[in-house]
Amino acid sequence: MNIKKDKLKKIKMLILDVDGVLTDGSITYDKEGNNLISFNVHDGYGINFALANGLNVGIITGRKSEAVKHRIKDLGIKDFFNGAIDKVTPYEKIKQKYNLSDDEIAYIGDDILDIPVLQRVGLPIVTKNARIETKKYAKYITQEKGGNGAVREVIDMILNAKNIIQDK
Repeated sequence: MNIKKDKLKKIKMLILDVDGVLTDGSITYDKEGNNLISFNVHDGYGINFALANGLNVGIITGRKSEAVKHRIKDLGIKDFFNGAIDKVTPYEKIKQKYNLSDDEIAYIGDDILDIPVLQRVGLPIVTKNARIETKKYAKYITQEKGGNGAVREVIDMILNAKNIIQDK
């Protein structure tokens, strides 16, 4: 699945799910019942680089997690919707806030809660490890799995199309 450079150039906002996208979907609990989640450093650097170079990044996640809140704060992401089972409402808020059209937004998801947003955005993307039901809505399936550089892969494609970074 290749994405045309013109389509990538239009993207002004990248919205991400968390579990299965920014993480591998695993959740570990400590003895007090706190959940522990691992994030990929390459994804984090990619998000920082994207934000510094004018590509907005937002998060819409269905699960509430203090660990995710901390990571989002560390990354400097301002548009964060935690515990959003209905992802369309926060999607519309982001779209309105930045006065964007659907064609200017890319979304990376992996599960059935993501389908309503995948159906709206100009560039619907799912991770390699996404549910099969979700993959049929994607225009691109990442080569990397969620939590293993999938977000960085997409950011690099978008920034490369905008000539902000160059593939070697």
